[in-house]
Amino acid sequence: MASAVLKVAGWCGLVFRRQTHTDIVTGLSRFSRLTVLRTHSTTATLHQGLPGSLWKLGRLNHIAIAVPDMEKATALYRDVLGATVSDKVPLPEHGVYTVFVELGNTKLELLHPLGEKSPIAGFLQKNKSGGMHHICIEVDNINAAIADLKAKNIRTLSAEPRIGAHGKPVMFLHPKDCDGVLVELEEA
Repeated sequence: MASAVLKVAGWCGLVFRRQTHTDIVTGLSRFSRLTVLRTHSTTATLHQGLPGSLWKLGRLNHIAIAVPDMEKATALYRDVLGATVSDKVPLPEHGVYTVFVELGNTKLELLHPLGEKSPIAGFLQKNKSGGMHHICIEVDNINAAIADLKAKNIRTLSAEPRIGAHGKPVMFLHPKDCDGVLVELEEA
């Protein structure tokens, strides 16, 4: 009897399949009726989008973490976990200091408040220990993405894209329109 594919979990690269009698007999798993197999991974951009769309969703660029103590957080990733970290860079137009932590397949962006009007200061007032602030996903055409998303009633946090930490145009999408997640789009 051939294995039947039950579900492909799209972007996460997992395939669930029902085990056959042969699998059980050969001892691959005597106690489980389902086996999770990891399919291929890639760091290349996986283009997703609607047919006929003028823009495409790309790869995860980074996950941003608001931190109350930038030096302590940087030391954790560099000295304890052994990651390569960037220098601390001020971005006054965004009201933050940033440090990027290289992970191979993506990055972490450590954020710390810069100035009195920093959006990170407000986040840290509500979350004293810090925490995940936003995710950043690349798009191939940010202006087309913004126009399309606005037409689909997804609110943006600014009227126009601004230049982000990587020197590329970025736009933040309202978390109430994105299942509670602050999403940053960055032009690839």
